[in-house]
Amino acid sequence: MSETRPAGTPPATAARRLHELDVLRGFAVCGIMVVNAWQHTRAHLPSPDRDAVDWGVENLLQGRFYPIFSFLFGLSFVLFLRSAAGRSRRPRAVLLRRLAVLACFGALHRLVNPDEVLLPYAAFGAAVLLPASFLPRAAVAVLGTAATAWAVNEGGGLILVPGLFLLGAALMRYAPPERLLPPAFAASAVLAVALTVLWFRTAADPALFHRGTYPAAGLATAAACCTGLPLLLLTRARRPLLAALAPLGRMALTNYLLSTVAILAALPLLLAVPTRAGVLALSAAVLAAQIVLSRLWLRRFRYGPAEWLWRCLTWLERVPNRRVMSQTSTAPSP
Repeated sequence: MSETRPAGTPPATAARRLHELDVLRGFAVCGIMVVNAWQHTRAHLPSPDRDAVDWGVENLLQGRFYPIFSFLFGLSFVLFLRSAAGRSRRPRAVLLRRLAVLACFGALHRLVNPDEVLLPYAAFGAAVLLPASFLPRAAVAVLGTAATAWAVNEGGGLILVPGLFLLGAALMRYAPPERLLPPAFAASAVLAVALTVLWFRTAADPALFHRGTYPAAGLATAAACCTGLPLLLLTRARRPLLAALAPLGRMALTNYLLSTVAILAALPLLLAVPTRAGVLALSAAVLAAQIVLSRLWLRRFRYGPAEWLWRCLTWLERVPNRRVMSQTSTAPSP
């Protein structure tokens, strides 16, 4: 339990997989920024007309990114528990404190964003993931599959989160080999396209409509992203993806909170634009700024501001954050 990687995994492979998690998390930050900006704008329009951006976000983006975050949250839960076991005789108590701090972040965030997810994540983590840490991995996988299938059948939404937490935790404990990525990506991509087309064809037909089609399409798309991005990291796209998305992912909490500030500050301008093109422009500008600022911050510090505070309150001590640069290299370790 003191290892931060599965037994038998070489350090270089473990480090590469952590980079992959940062990229996936950063990718999810990008998508959630667009969806949240669109949802805030639509919610404040008195009688919104629909345009191409509305159609695209609602049918192709919404419901595709928070499953990635939920899955990674369950996966990171196992990573943190392993790490905490090397520092504390009561790692689950430390983990429960970590969830309590996250709940405080969420409660404060909810004052300006009632639909935020941090508070539910903390509650589900304590109610679902903590008990699951006592179960064998096979039981966690079965429970996660059953809970996710039930939530899809019920129409998805927030009730998907517990099952995805469990699936992420189970996958981390199984640590499947990388050779499974290509077939998993192919299957999930085909399923994502098929379910999305099925949604288009049946949404307006009461006889064929099923409320589970939409969340199923979102989950399949999220699965394709979670398997496709690691494959891209094995190509020449690795360096630009790491440069752009990994800093966003490493400071995901900070960037998520700051995106709400940016959206609310720009809301009068977004409402003044007759179409939702302003949503895309704002998202692009905010994400570009966050990439630059995250890279600059992480050159000097190990954690983002919110991540550092979260860590300090979790361990009830001041955690060193400033990087000590080596004389041979000015680049921070990932």
